[in-house]
Amino acid sequence: MNSNASAALRPAGWSDGLAPNPLLTMREFFRRPQDVGSAFPASRRLVEAVLDAVDLSAARLVVEYGPGSGRFTRALLDRMPDDGHLVAIDTSPRFTRHLQRTIRDRRLHAVSDSAQQVAAILQGLRLKGVDLVVTGIPFSTIDPTVGAEIVSASAGLMNPQGQLIAYQMRDAVEPMLQQSFAQVERTRCWSNLPPCHIFRATGPRPGAS
Repeated sequence: MNSNASAALRPAGWSDGLAPNPLLTMREFFRRPQDVGSAFPASRRLVEAVLDAVDLSAARLVVEYGPGSGRFTRALLDRMPDDGHLVAIDTSPRFTRHLQRTIRDRRLHAVSDSAQQVAAILQGLRLKGVDLVVTGIPFSTIDPTVGAEIVSASAGLMNPQGQLIAYQMRDAVEPMLQQSFAQVERTRCWSNLPPCHIFRATGPRPGAS
């Protein structure tokens, strides 16, 4: 746990009874496979592979697209400071309700909407200057125009040092990232089920795409 976070802010831990719900994830995947990246929650090793290289100790605003049952959500909150904000946007009202019910943390804003609406969502919350976007939404199955709009909008809302990290089964997001960011690095997490590509994009270029 980030030493800056008080007990009142502490999110549910890995072994907590309110941990990510694999059955909920599986049900939502089979209900809406085009919108849910995997039938299984992200593994601990994937979470570590994505977040261990990121310093969130001073992050004031983090946005998560497709939080699902909350495995990354909890890990992000664990690493963020007391005064940070995490906006978790999911198209599934079931996932959103699960997060609101199981994570009692005033830094979390769980919203049921499309990632395309991120600018309006942040404006409504009176938040600006995104430090990090983390996303597991499946860019390989959503409309490519929609995907490009999400990436472009994200870049336009970031601080100059902001970054976007996407964990994906396929590589459809890579050219979208290259349009809106100066640098895109690609790695692979073989220990996740299924294995994942991890794309880390830095140097946001607002309006580039």
